[in-house]
Amino acid sequence: MPTYLVLMKLTEHGVRNILNAPARIEEAIRAFEAVGGKVTSFYAVMGEYDFCSIVEGPSDEIVMTFSLGLSAAGNVRTTSLKAFSKEQFDRAVRQLDRLGTLAKLTDSPDLENVESER
Repeated sequence: MPTYLVLMKLTEHGVRNILNAPARIEEAIRAFEAVGGKVTSFYAVMGEYDFCSIVEGPSDEIVMTFSLGLSAAGNVRTTSLKAFSKEQFDRAVRQLDRLGTLAKLTDSPDLENVESER
C-alpha cells in the first residue's frame, strides 16, 4: 500500500478539548483501519505541527477522504503528503535517462552557474 505522512495542527477547538485527544486519536486509528488503512506510527511533535502520523492507505482517495473527515470534525487541520520509499525514488531517477531529461539537465548552462555559486 502507498505510504503517506499526515501532519496535523490542533484547532482552537482541539486545544480546548485536549484532555479528550488520546481517546479521539485511538478512535481515528480504528476508523482508518476499518476502511483498509494502517497507521504505522503516530507522534506528538513540537514545532509548526502538533501531531504527525505515518500511514499506509489503500488509495489516495481513501487517505484524502479520511484527512477531510479529520478536519471536518474540527479538532485538527491536516496536511497529507504521499511518500515514496528510497527504492521508488531510485527507480524514478533511473527513468530520467529514458526520458532524455537527465542529459538536458546535466548539459544546462544554468546548472553550471548554480554549481559555481556554491
